[in-house]
Amino acid sequence: MREVTLLIRHHDTPESDVSANYPDVTLRSRSSMTGRTSNRKRIIEVSGDPEVIPEFLDEFGDASPVLDLEPLSPVGRSRTYVAMTYDAYQWDSISERLSDMEVYYRNGTTITAGWERWTLYLEDHESIGDIRASLEAAGNETELVRAVELSELDAPAQLDMFDFVQELTPRQREVLTLAISEGYYQRNRGTSVEDLADKVGVASTTAWEHLKRAEEKVMDELYDYLRSAPE
Repeated sequence: MREVTLLIRHHDTPESDVSANYPDVTLRSRSSMTGRTSNRKRIIEVSGDPEVIPEFLDEFGDASPVLDLEPLSPVGRSRTYVAMTYDAYQWDSISERLSDMEVYYRNGTTITAGWERWTLYLEDHESIGDIRASLEAAGNETELVRAVELSELDAPAQLDMFDFVQELTPRQREVLTLAISEGYYQRNRGTSVEDLADKVGVASTTAWEHLKRAEEKVMDELYDYLRSAPE
């Protein structure tokens, strides 16, 4: 069996289209669906710039399939939890498409900059090419991130880190990776934000902003780990 990670640009759906307008906001499903009628509920986590999250939630809540958004934690933070009620009849679900194809997949989708990240588990006879073709025939874009045999996955911590890194936007990953490789975080560092900006080809203020957002996400994840780790 293989573990396959796909990025899916799910056009004409609020979770993907609204997310594309807010590249510094990450949306993550934190619960399964519940509800027996067309009105379904689930808990979502929204993280990113605390000044942008309220605007994101306003636009997301105005989307036609979304019936109600109820904040479960303060909105003016870099991470908030929201109970979402939506009309399942209007919600084009990637999970249902995968279920129809009888494909195993991991719960807890993460959406950043309009792209949904899905982790699939495929039997030897299942073709990732056929799955992508089916999804793209429905008007989606797909990008294969990786495919690896489950027998080769013997480091759970590395898998958790892989999941976390995918929450960074492509530009955040690029700037953070460059900063680390150039020794920006070393005590006697010989590089600056201006140097990083020149190599990436953006303004220094833009490079600083990407780096700041990436650092915030890294520290938030580290804080969650330290808080929950046994003493």
